[in-house]
Amino acid sequence: MRKYIVTGLLIWVPLVITIWVLNLIVTTMDQTLQLLPERWHPHVFFGRDIPGVGVVLTLVVLIVTGLLLRNIIGERLVSYWEAMLGRIPIVRSIYSSVKQVSDTILSPNGQAFRKALLVQYPRAGSWTIAFQTGTPAGEIRRKLVDSDMVSVYVPTTPNPTSGFFLMLPRADVVELDMSVDEALKYVVSMGTVAPGDRGAAGGAGAPPAPAPALPDRSSGPS
Repeated sequence: MRKYIVTGLLIWVPLVITIWVLNLIVTTMDQTLQLLPERWHPHVFFGRDIPGVGVVLTLVVLIVTGLLLRNIIGERLVSYWEAMLGRIPIVRSIYSSVKQVSDTILSPNGQAFRKALLVQYPRAGSWTIAFQTGTPAGEIRRKLVDSDMVSVYVPTTPNPTSGFFLMLPRADVVELDMSVDEALKYVVSMGTVAPGDRGAAGGAGAPPAPAPALPDRSSGPS
């Protein structure tokens, strides 16, 4: 009896969670319909609300916004808009912080969350997965003894939206061949969903790579 229940859970739990997440996304994006006049709502034309119309509206708004801003006039409008927001004390600090983070993460040319790494955390000999977010700059870089450092984000399990920000010597991190998506699944699943071994694709007869050896920094400066 127990094995039948477990088998049923393995089928239904992922399906139910997937449906719940999709429903949450669609319901949230349907709230954009509130921006339209009442006479343009779907229930006026069809007699009832139609789920998913807000998703289409959101995509249309994003595409049109992107098309309008990919020219000189659009860039000037954005500059005027940001200058106006920059004059409002509280809004200025919130908007500038959010914009910097979004530009760093969403920019096609950005390096944030583009690499999965292995780092020793929370102590030497204990390994975990981290994501490279960039390199230290400005005053922080000048104050660091080791100039070749990387900034990494160590997510918690099973909720990767919380974690720890660390700055580590580049020699102390190991770059992984797996994609960020595969590494994220590995973290969320607490190691139960193992990513494919890309290193084995070069040849079945190749010997396994040795474990990474990092310099011993426990002794500190003499």
